[in-house]
Amino acid sequence: MPSLTKIVHFMLSATVTSIAVGVMGYSMSTGWAQTTMECKGGGVSIFNGTAIITLKLFAGNLNRSFCPLFGSIEDFQVIPKLVEIDSDVPVVLHGLVLCLLVLCLLLSAGSILISLYNCVSNPYETYMGPIGIYVCSSLSTFLSVVVLILFVVNVNVTNLAEGLVENFSEDIPVDLRNKKSVMLLGYYLVIPYTGLSLWAILMIYMYEHAAYKQRKEQQRPTEDAPKEIMMY
Repeated sequence: MPSLTKIVHFMLSATVTSIAVGVMGYSMSTGWAQTTMECKGGGVSIFNGTAIITLKLFAGNLNRSFCPLFGSIEDFQVIPKLVEIDSDVPVVLHGLVLCLLVLCLLLSAGSILISLYNCVSNPYETYMGPIGIYVCSSLSTFLSVVVLILFVVNVNVTNLAEGLVENFSEDIPVDLRNKKSVMLLGYYLVIPYTGLSLWAILMIYMYEHAAYKQRKEQQRPTEDAPKEIMMY
């Protein structure tokens, strides 16, 4: 049976990681970015219209005002619509973001299971011990940072927003400028997930450090004993 200290540290690690999973789950269900653009089209010569795109991971919303004609609000599914506009880079990056987020959740689930297993058992130093938690939580932390970078690049650098507006303009040419994007709550919730994953690693490291220190203290009396006494 594990010691009380080990149970506490591994249970804290499992609890923190569970909170991280809950944060990530809510993040994936809410808005991630909003992009606003000025536009002109339909024969006008001035930029008198606007297009506002609100993106979640799986669904989106386009609010057009005189872009190119009268106002309208359209809802769409992100991946099918990106495939429809025939723009390879945005759909690949968005698909990669989704895959990495799912992988983060799977790794966090693995970290929780290993932590709970260590609360009731004393496995050897294998993937079922602290090493497994270090690997799972470290990978989930790294991949969540990659997600933050890829999503910002997809929204700000690629033609994702422009392609969506042009797709909904019903074959009427539109000119777009002054693209401004802001990240929403869903995007920023990935940051707490990253921090909580690091905290889970810290819990196990603190236990490992305490256990190592205790082992050294238990060995010290023998190491410090006079040679004459150790001979008998």
